[in-house]
Amino acid sequence: MATPKVCVLRAPGTNCDYETVTAFERAGAVAERLHVGRLTESPETLLDYQILCVPGGFSFGDDVGAGVLFADQLRHSLGDVLKRFLDADTLSLGICNGFQVLLKAGVLPGGAAAFPPEGPRDVTLTWNTSGRYDARWVTLKTVNADNIFLRGVDSIEMPMAHAEGRLVLGGRADLAAMHDAGQVAVCYRRADDAAAFTSDEAVLPPPVNPNGSVANIAGLSSPDGRVLGLMPHPERFIDATQHPQWTRLGLRGEGAGMALFRNAVGYFA
Repeated sequence: MATPKVCVLRAPGTNCDYETVTAFERAGAVAERLHVGRLTESPETLLDYQILCVPGGFSFGDDVGAGVLFADQLRHSLGDVLKRFLDADTLSLGICNGFQVLLKAGVLPGGAAAFPPEGPRDVTLTWNTSGRYDARWVTLKTVNADNIFLRGVDSIEMPMAHAEGRLVLGGRADLAAMHDAGQVAVCYRRADDAAAFTSDEAVLPPPVNPNGSVANIAGLSSPDGRVLGLMPHPERFIDATQHPQWTRLGLRGEGAGMALFRNAVGYFA
């Protein structure tokens, strides 16, 4: 299949869906915006797609917590068809609020093999340690190079913008085991830091780690590498001119964020 279809699943309050569609289309996919309400009317529609992307924004106004109500829709109203989608040879991407949704729905960090999850969540995203919304550019280092979206991406800059992006672990979560399983996808790093990820590393100070996430984790992967969730926004860096220092750095052409979308589309080539 040379041209995959992408479902960019939106909800009331989603505001990054058009940019995400544009990124996938530039990468060569057929991308469509689909409202979650329409999908609940006809859940089987999801199986017409090869890639699911939950984009950023403030779904349902982030009432009772960022991504919580959207996650409940996925898990309870669409859980059966979502399980079938995840079990197939498909890809799923959650960006910022979409990461919050996939994590709180239980799609991450276990992926298809662990969905739907049983018991309480041991990994979640909560308020930044600053207690406020923050928007800035950050540098990410790839930890799981086997994740489909991250193939060939060692280090990448992206903009982030969130208030609830701090990844925290519950009592049963084992960070070293998550690392061994390939569930740690990307982490915040200084631009010149080539150090390898360690499960016990200290939290870097802001602005390097802008939210205080444990072990500086910026994104999670499913163990099979077919699901990625991350807080920064690759769809906001698809043109070099979107970088705040593009003239000083001499950037031209595509922005680095396009690599994730091209990797996803290329998987089906």
